[in-house]
Amino acid sequence: MNDVLRLAGVTKAYGQGTAARVEVLAGIDLTLCAGEVCALVAPSGAGKSTLLHIAGLLDAPDAGTVAVAGADMSTADDRTRTRARRDRIGFVYQFHHLLPEFTALENVALPQLAAGRDGGTARNRARDLLSRVGLSHRETHRPAELSGGEQQRVAFCRALANAPGLLLADEPTGNLDPATSDTVFDALVALVRDTGMAALIATHNLDLAARMDRMVRLDGGRLST
Repeated sequence: MNDVLRLAGVTKAYGQGTAARVEVLAGIDLTLCAGEVCALVAPSGAGKSTLLHIAGLLDAPDAGTVAVAGADMSTADDRTRTRARRDRIGFVYQFHHLLPEFTALENVALPQLAAGRDGGTARNRARDLLSRVGLSHRETHRPAELSGGEQQRVAFCRALANAPGLLLADEPTGNLDPATSDTVFDALVALVRDTGMAALIATHNLDLAARMDRMVRLDGGRLST
């Protein structure tokens, strides 16, 4: 299987001065392969968001390497990192962050337009993704007209709009009730498996974590299985 994400010896600390520095990540090694869904479980404040930001090229480690789709991004310039984020990585957060003035279809089409796709192709791709999560009948609705679960499913589709090889999700069902959380999680995993991408999904929900291919725990700056 092809490595989609490889972290090797990743460290990250915050604060000024030796006494004030807090080591959040202490030599993280993690590899994700195409088609793999991995749960990231961590106590609050353990650094899971920091780890996701580094994996997603939103932040740089103090040391170690970050490779996405086989390309070492550790020393890449800002332009290369920005292009990789746009083309190779999809992000989903606890809150959907949809643009309120646009419809569901338009929210999913916009990342494609930003990447240079023509309008017709972008809309067709958006319709296909929304159909896969059962939202064909809601594509002309704006976020305020959608339920919380529907909004998050649209956010999943937007994250997958440019067909990234890697999906990073930070508590994607954390703002939903249990029944809706199950429905939304199933839709997310189905999308990931259909496209053959790799996914790293941070969650506090151990029941959801147990339904993924494997689980890693982050605590004390280190990963364990």
